[in-house]
This record gives sequence, structure tokens and C-alpha cells, in this order.
Amino acid sequence: MFRAPIAIVLCAAAVRAEPQPASESAPQLPPVLTLQKALEIFRQRGFDLLVAEASILSAEGDVTIAGALPNPGLSFSAGKNFQCSSSQDCSVISYSVGVSDNDLVSNFLTGKRGLRKDLARAALQAARRSRDDAQRTLEFTLKQSWYQALAAAAQREVARENRDSFLRTRQLDEKRFELGAMNEADLATIQVAHLEAEQALETAEQSLRAAKVAVAFLLGFRRLIPDFAVDQKDLDFALPGPVAAATREALLKDALERRPDLAALTQQVERADSALRLARRNVFPDIGLGITYSANGSGDSNISPPNGSINIFFAPPLLYFQSGEIRKAEADLVTQQILRQKAEAVVVSDVETAWGQLQATRKLVERMQASLLERAERARNLVQVQYEKGAASLLDLLNAQRTYTATRGEYAQDLASYWIAVSLLEQATARGLKS
Repeated sequence: MFRAPIAIVLCAAAVRAEPQPASESAPQLPPVLTLQKALEIFRQRGFDLLVAEASILSAEGDVTIAGALPNPGLSFSAGKNFQCSSSQDCSVISYSVGVSDNDLVSNFLTGKRGLRKDLARAALQAARRSRDDAQRTLEFTLKQSWYQALAAAAQREVARENRDSFLRTRQLDEKRFELGAMNEADLATIQVAHLEAEQALETAEQSLRAAKVAVAFLLGFRRLIPDFAVDQKDLDFALPGPVAAATREALLKDALERRPDLAALTQQVERADSALRLARRNVFPDIGLGITYSANGSGDSNISPPNGSINIFFAPPLLYFQSGEIRKAEADLVTQQILRQKAEAVVVSDVETAWGQLQATRKLVERMQASLLERAERARNLVQVQYEKGAASLLDLLNAQRTYTATRGEYAQDLASYWIAVSLLEQATARGLKS
């Protein structure tokens, strides 16, 4: 008859989170993937980010455990008397019932429960800041892979244009050869150049595919990856306002205020301090309280009168005073303080490195745009016209075409390096700089 109430109590006490549905094996991609869309998908599906989220859930569970009130202890015993004298009734049953608080009152009086909650809350905040830091570093990895993919796409277009240019020249020279206006050695040279351009295009295609696979992995693909287009506009040069107005001093100030890894280590210092205070408080023993009622029979058959007692039990610190736990907690606090100081030095290094890289890559791109790219294209076009009119040699044409191709490829890589430097500075300061 008691099974139903007991089952209800147990079911009410067992709080279980609903299982989360498994994410689909591949995200839905738009016709042309942009960096903004890739970041949105990553924030929902990134594997390491999901692991960091799970760590927060675990820390939330620790907070619940730290604040939980112990269930009272119940005891019941019954027995029968033996070898009674003639004046005693051996048929009576003796029994006792007891209730203990399992250190409930003691934890409130000594403050240990509050210290455990402080420790768990600091660990929870550290887990949240660590999750934010994971997003900061992983988003930089995604941006880096993204711009490398854009650079690979630009390199493929350069390789395709180079192949098409050599194809037109080959076709022109093959007609010249048929008319006897070109020797076989020059024809073989342009044919080899065209075939090399075909090889370079194949290599560029493979590099682009590998770069897209790297992006898809970060987006949580768990099946064969289809080909997808990337928005080449993300590679266009621009000087965002926050970047143009930035100074090293302002960036460093932002980083020291905003970096989640610093915030996480600050929380770790608080956690270690709470752990030390708890270790010192644990020197005071937990005092258990209990109430017991016992009787030996009932009514006229009661051999002895009922008895009620109040119990107090504890383990006095006579032989051990928690010195080992206190020493370990002190060492942990010192360690966390040093790690916090080291992290500040890392922030300074990160900002300085990112700032220097940004300035260098910006100069490369601006120099390319100012004259180098335009002059290489103009030189190639002029030599192309001269060659078609017979005023330039095949060697001159090949050199001009290769110089132009190398310059275009270098420009694409410089653009990618510039935007990666912007992203690195975003990572170093934990703030967006492109808006």
C-alpha cells in the first residue's frame, strides 16, 4: 500500500533534463556562403563550442550540489527479549525510532555551505568565461580558414586567367607555325607554357577544395562535403573605422577589460580563495544532531518506560587539523594569481603582435593597389599587343605574363593576410573591428 506514494516521491526527486535532439549531420548552406553566415552556423554547431557549453552545464550542476540541503537520516529498529525472569513478559517487542539531521544545522552555523556555494559559483563563472574565450579563439580559427579559402579561390581565378591567356597565344602561334611564320622551338615553348598553366589550375582547384573542407569541418559537417561557393567580396580591401582610429594604447586597454581568458582567471582566483577559506573552515568539525525514541513493549506490558534522547555526534580534531588540504589550497591560490599575471603579459604580447602584423599587411596591400598591380597588368597587356604584332619576342611575353600572374597571386595572398591580421587583432582585443 506504500508503493505508490514512495514512487511519487522518488519520481519528484529525480529531476532529469530532456535529451537534446542530435544535430543534423550537415548545415543548410546558402547559394553563396558569407563569413557572417559561416559564423552564425559555427556558433550553433561548432564541436569545441558545444563541449564548452557542456562544461557550463556541469558547473551549474556543481552549484546545485553545493547548495543542496542534506536529506535527514531515519532509523528504525525492533527486537524481542530473551531469557526473561518469571516476572517479565518475553512476548513484548522492543523498538526504537531515530531522526538525524546529517549535519544540516552544523553546515549553516559554521558557514561551510555558504563557502561551498561561493566556490561553485566562482567555478561556474570561470566556466562561462572559458566558453566565451573558446568562442573568441575558435572564431579566429574559422576566420583564418575562411580568408585562406578566399585567397585560394582568387588564386584559382588567376590560374584560370593565366591558362586562358596562354591558350589564346598557343592558338595564335599554331596558326603562325602553319603559315611558316614561327619556328618549331618557339611553338613547343608556348605549348609547354600552356600545359604548365593547366597544371597550375589543377593545383589551384585542389588547394581551394582543401580550404573549403577546412571551413566545413569547423561548421560541423559530419558527412561528405558538397562543393559550395564563397563570397569573394569578403576579400575586397577596406579600412574599417575602428581599425583606422585604433591606437596601441586604446587596443591594449580594451583587451585588458574585455578578454574572457583574463576574466576566467580572475574567477579562478576567486574560486581558489573560496577553496582556501573552506579548507580552513573544515578544521571545525561537523556536528550532527539527532533525536531517538525507544520503548520496550507498550502499555501494561512495557518492561521499561519509553525513552527519548537528543544525540550530538562529531569527530573532534585531535589528531589531524586539515593541514594538507590547507597547504594545497594555498598553493592553488598562488598558482591562479601567477597565471592571472602571466595572462596579462600574454594579452600585451597578443596586441603588439597583431598590431604589427596589421600595419605590415596593410602597407603591402596599399602598395599593391597604388602602383604595383596596375603596372604589372599594363606591362603584360603592352607586351601582348607587341607580340601579336611581331614587335616582341615570345620570351618577353612569357616573362610579362608570369610576372603579372605572380603579382596577382601575391595580391590575393596579401589581402587574405590583411584580413587575417584584422581578425587576429579582434581576437587579441575581444572586440569586433570590422563594423
